[in-house]
Amino acid sequence: MGDPAAVFLAYDIRGLVPEHLDDDLAKRIGGAFARFVRRHEPDTVRVVVGRDMRESGVELAGAFAEGITSEGLGVVDLGLVSTDMLYFASGHLDAPGAVFTASHNPAGYNGIKLCLSSAKPVGTDSGLAEIQADLKGVEANREPGGRTTTTLDLLDDFADHVRSFVDTTSLAPLKVVADTANGMGGLVVPAVFDYLPFDLEVIYGELDGTFPNHPPDPLQSANLMALQERVLSTGADLGLAFDGDADRVFLVDEAARPVSGSLTTALVAATILSHQPGATVIHNLICSRAVSEVISEHGGRAVRSRVGHSYIKELMATEGAAFAGEHSGHYYFADNYRADSGLIAALLVLEALSISGGTLSALLAPFDRYVASGEVNFSVEDPVAVIERVSLAYAARGSQDTLDGLTIDMGEWWFNLRCSNTEPLLRLNLEALNADDCTIRLSEVSGLITQ
Repeated sequence: MGDPAAVFLAYDIRGLVPEHLDDDLAKRIGGAFARFVRRHEPDTVRVVVGRDMRESGVELAGAFAEGITSEGLGVVDLGLVSTDMLYFASGHLDAPGAVFTASHNPAGYNGIKLCLSSAKPVGTDSGLAEIQADLKGVEANREPGGRTTTTLDLLDDFADHVRSFVDTTSLAPLKVVADTANGMGGLVVPAVFDYLPFDLEVIYGELDGTFPNHPPDPLQSANLMALQERVLSTGADLGLAFDGDADRVFLVDEAARPVSGSLTTALVAATILSHQPGATVIHNLICSRAVSEVISEHGGRAVRSRVGHSYIKELMATEGAAFAGEHSGHYYFADNYRADSGLIAALLVLEALSISGGTLSALLAPFDRYVASGEVNFSVEDPVAVIERVSLAYAARGSQDTLDGLTIDMGEWWFNLRCSNTEPLLRLNLEALNADDCTIRLSEVSGLITQ
């Protein structure tokens, strides 16, 4: 039997199948979500449900749908979708939604990302804790409900929506290689690129939830190697690496060098501000200092946020932001129901590259100002005590804030130390003026963490 305590995380539901998440628990969660929806959106009559290509998705999504209908709500079954396609469906149909996916996790995992109508976030503070509490002592409703499940194909509508973010007449016939890692990008990337002038080559495009070629996690450098080799061998203008549910994208430039999420955020922000002068742009606190600088230089208003989609979407609403970006490859757009989409970000990069007439590395060069450590993870027995120790060590130097974990700004360098929201780890991100200083400071802070 599934274990709710093991699968309810900060932003979504995720765990091993069937050890942590099984059909019975999926049905119970479906019922709890239906009751949650009725409390918060009492006029709702249907929920949109989709799934990625993981083998367990069909049965789990089916059980979840049974839980929904047993509580008297209808289900619109979208079939195979990327996560950003599910968010689009939620906005397009003005209905709550759920997508079964475990994103970048290995094949044995599955999970659920939830939203209210118009893709409004459901995280720990905005509904997940409430849904989990509703499960305690509640068995799955075995009685048939009064609603049914219908099917709907929104792929073409989604592709049209994504393409609407760029001026297609400005696009050049660039060579693009996309590694979709046998994930949902294999479905949505070709559909979006159809009718566009790009020479698109997709590698590992077959939908296969066993991930036979490499894990669907573009944050790991080993998973970029096939894409990098293909970019170089074909002389491509850039490469796109998608994660398993295709809501995140990472770039490699024409020389096959990986582009950080921060640099992509800066470039997309500049592009958005060229279309919407003076707009508010949100960046999470892990992003490079260059991001806020670029936003200001392009006439925008930069707002700093904690990490995580539910927090960012809420902040976008309160701040009226046009765009938000995270270091982890999530990019959010006001005109996309404030939801994230790697595909929209990719097209905006391609639009900027087309207009520039140069290379991606040249386009990014003005934004590449600092050297980052990347995310360094530590397993420690008492994360809170470690953070307190590090804070005390720098108490007399620099400035500190606790917006998300501990951020210490030392002027020419800074770092953030925070507990992971998804894994039992401390995550360190550090940035300095140059590589030598970054190495020295990383050693210094790491020593404090591990002492």
